[in-house]
Amino acid sequence: MKRNLLLSPGPTQVPPQICEVLSRPIIHHRTPQFQNHLKVATEGLKYVFQTKNDVYILASSGTGAMEASVCNLVSPGDKVITVEGGKFGERWTEICQAYGTQTKVIEVKWGKAVEAKQIKELLHAEKNIKAVFVTLVETSTGVTTDIESIGKIVKDTNAVLVVDAISGLGATDLQTDNWSVDVAIAGSQKGLMLPPGLAFISVSAKAFKLMEQAKSPRYYFDLRKAKEALAEVDTPFTPAIGLIIALNESLRLIKEAGLQNLFIHYARLAQGTRAAMKALGLSLLSDEPCISNVVTAVNVPNKIDGGKLVKTMRDTYGVTIVAGQGHLKSKIFRIAHMGCLDEYDIITGIVCLEKVLHKMGYSFTLGAGVAAAQKIFSA
Repeated sequence: MKRNLLLSPGPTQVPPQICEVLSRPIIHHRTPQFQNHLKVATEGLKYVFQTKNDVYILASSGTGAMEASVCNLVSPGDKVITVEGGKFGERWTEICQAYGTQTKVIEVKWGKAVEAKQIKELLHAEKNIKAVFVTLVETSTGVTTDIESIGKIVKDTNAVLVVDAISGLGATDLQTDNWSVDVAIAGSQKGLMLPPGLAFISVSAKAFKLMEQAKSPRYYFDLRKAKEALAEVDTPFTPAIGLIIALNESLRLIKEAGLQNLFIHYARLAQGTRAAMKALGLSLLSDEPCISNVVTAVNVPNKIDGGKLVKTMRDTYGVTIVAGQGHLKSKIFRIAHMGCLDEYDIITGIVCLEKVLHKMGYSFTLGAGVAAAQKIFSA
């Protein structure tokens, strides 16, 4: 049987323990039994979000939570700031514009991170900004944003800080409360090791006050309804029952490992991956201090077909890495190191990458990448 190893930045590998929970018979959602699962899940999410705020669970992808944050916070004509440093920063702009906002865009070169002072300057220049939308981990470029510094700036204004943590939650540090993040969103198929289908959104008191004033149309994503339902340990609409029950197994595994220990683990996997790429003579799209521990973006070497490289690894050898997005589609490939992956999975991916690159005519010393990664992992 061909291997099916996901080294993609979503969906990630689903651990056997969670697969077992997903296989259980379904129960009804308007019952005390499901209420107990829901209560455990919402409390457990607070641990991962590092917040005391309510966390709402939506039956959608992470993009659904992005849209929910926009339509609940803004009214047509409101001024907002979005940061575009990759494909998912661009998505913030697209959603905000769909709801009729006056969107002030900070454009950042792909592979770089926005600087807090850029947001500070724009907040000073533009009055009455309602919200600032940023991305914790831009998976299209392998960049992590300094949310802590941005939070220090936004907290002293009337604006709310909204963070897309879809790819970062559980894999890299996000101290929602300590860093003054008003709205943080995430999805199930990344660091939480579940199939796609759930989205999560934490909301501060400052943000909820703005939500009560917003005039944008909303129904399914109306977080006022979610708040009312959560007070009764319920959901306003039919939840993804099986996924929420499986979420509790994921949260159990995360708590058992410890968040800080997981951050160290993923950083180690990232360091090994980056060392391997450099040993193969490959360059990285991003660099310190903004390089991500969630996903590594690697420049495709000259005369190598990046699309063929990704396709061969996936379809011939069963190891899934992913190509670039947007204007980087054929120029980079991306290797993720989050979820239930360990060093042996990363080594397997590097072995496969070396084999395919060698067959495609790229010149390097076979085994150099594996040796460099092993040196990190053996330290």
